[in-house]
Amino acid sequence: MFFQAYGFIAVSLFVFQRRLKVISRGEIIMKMDIRVERTQAPKEKPGKGADLPFGHVFTDHMFIMDYDAEKGWHDARIVPFGPIELHPGSTILHYGAGAFEGMKAYRKEDGSCQLFRPEQNAKRMERSIDRLCLPHLDADTILDLIERFVAFEQDWVPSDFGTSLYIRPYEFGCDEPIGLHGIQKAKFMIITCPVGNYYKEGLKPVKIAIEEHDVRAVRGGTGDCKVGGNYAASNRAEAVAEENGFTQVLWLDGVNQKYIEEVGSMNVMFKVNGEIITPMLTGSVLPGITRKSSIEYLRSKGYTVTERLITAEEIVEAVKNGTLEEAWGTGTAAVVSPIGILHYEGVDYHINNNEIGPVCQELYSGITGIQWGRTEDPFGWTVPVKSKFMNTWMR
Repeated sequence: MFFQAYGFIAVSLFVFQRRLKVISRGEIIMKMDIRVERTQAPKEKPGKGADLPFGHVFTDHMFIMDYDAEKGWHDARIVPFGPIELHPGSTILHYGAGAFEGMKAYRKEDGSCQLFRPEQNAKRMERSIDRLCLPHLDADTILDLIERFVAFEQDWVPSDFGTSLYIRPYEFGCDEPIGLHGIQKAKFMIITCPVGNYYKEGLKPVKIAIEEHDVRAVRGGTGDCKVGGNYAASNRAEAVAEENGFTQVLWLDGVNQKYIEEVGSMNVMFKVNGEIITPMLTGSVLPGITRKSSIEYLRSKGYTVTERLITAEEIVEAVKNGTLEEAWGTGTAAVVSPIGILHYEGVDYHINNNEIGPVCQELYSGITGIQWGRTEDPFGWTVPVKSKFMNTWMR
């Protein structure tokens, strides 16, 4: 009994000390002043109705913060957007040691701006950073820096419904020795760009090929993290699919190549015989924030949503027997993307007459209404952007 109590106290002290260390380290970062260098050549901001292809137009500034083993995180700064200098031996260039996030800021009808569940992105980024053994940044620090930078650049948030300011925070290793080793130098950066709809088809149902050869990720790897290697590995299959007239591919698991995981760079959902099913998080599926929000939103509306293993054969059979009612992808860029055709083993399977289904439309309208502030937010998902940049810790 004594040893059990002693062990419990020892473990509790260890956890407390570790938390204290992390909190202390985070406080140092979060309360760091940000040096500001404003651009001397501001660009013209896009007006109403402007064409905003995804990721092509960038705002005037970017955020950069450096890390080295001796100083820790230091020199937080907002500077004019432009190229950065990297040593040719930098870790990111050779071993892909980089993690990132994708999120958005939205302009409401009253002119104010808001973020959508940014704390979830920050928590996921912390996990991704730690998975790659990059220099640690806690979620509170990541969120604070994002909020402060977006407040600084908020004039770039477009006002047309359906448009937004895409926010890309990322951290990468930049050690100069080529050898594979623990990372001693790194950078944390944030860039932003005003964007329109991600897919040219808009909300029109898309044509998807079930990928039968390449896989996106495997359990035990980095499939549940937002890191560049997952996306680079998907390029070949997606290029082949595009050449054959498909918008994206539906990924199967990396072990059995039978269980559905994601569609393109999105999570995926199906409505079969009245029930909404989505692949469970097995360690190789990215835990998407839009996925999480969709599940919570649909359940709040009375729908049955089940997270489980789903085979490609099961979905094909559901198309054949008429029980597959709808299918769609979920993600930050597009919110939802309805699937009209699934191609598998040389056959095109049509879903809901290649039309948008009522649940997909309800989900899109409900979530975008909350994101753009056009409907009430009963979940507490939105976070107002500060009216002005503050060079102090904002929390």
